[in-house]
Amino acid sequence: MAVIEKNNQTQYTERTMMDEKEIRSTVLVLMEVAKRAFNAHLQTGTGGNISARVVGSNTVVIKPSGVGFSECNPDNLLVVDLEGEILKGSAKPSKDMPFHLGIYKVRPEVNGIVHVHSPWATTWAVLGEEIPTLTVHAQSKFGRIPLVPSGPDGSKEAAESVIHAFRDPLIHVATLQDHGAVGVGKTLLAAEELVELIEETAQIAMLIRLARNR
Repeated sequence: MAVIEKNNQTQYTERTMMDEKEIRSTVLVLMEVAKRAFNAHLQTGTGGNISARVVGSNTVVIKPSGVGFSECNPDNLLVVDLEGEILKGSAKPSKDMPFHLGIYKVRPEVNGIVHVHSPWATTWAVLGEEIPTLTVHAQSKFGRIPLVPSGPDGSKEAAESVIHAFRDPLIHVATLQDHGAVGVGKTLLAAEELVELIEETAQIAMLIRLARNR
């Protein structure tokens, strides 16, 4: 019996160490991708949000409220489960966290989510119009960029609206009315690259509209 208990304890310790290693790795990836998004001018200040699933688990690393993309570090990021229970960290959770966790629940293949208030994409969102996908690149990547109706910022209704849109496995990007843009991907970098392309697509579409209306 003692041998069995010792073996179980050893297995538990090894599994815990492996979990901690995966969490640390995910934290480092999030920091790197968050800085890329910041340097690409997709998000200023402390707005927007970014999260990454610890691959093969129900654990998520996510930026908390009040922390900028360029400020993410191991001491201020939150580690949570899919029900929103904080496993590590003491910062205030973001009001966007419910829709991040909801997307992970309905899209098990998604391991990264980036939400930003980038200027060109948000302009179309405030106008209440879908961003036209006018370039070959955008059409091949997106097809279309749905505009998701949004309730009060941070509300349950707003989160449910976003989650509902991303239930469709063909949807990887969207704009949120009066709010910003969201990209999801099998990796966090893939999600961030999609958000970069949303912004480029939004800028091109607006410049074409302005040129045609001269």
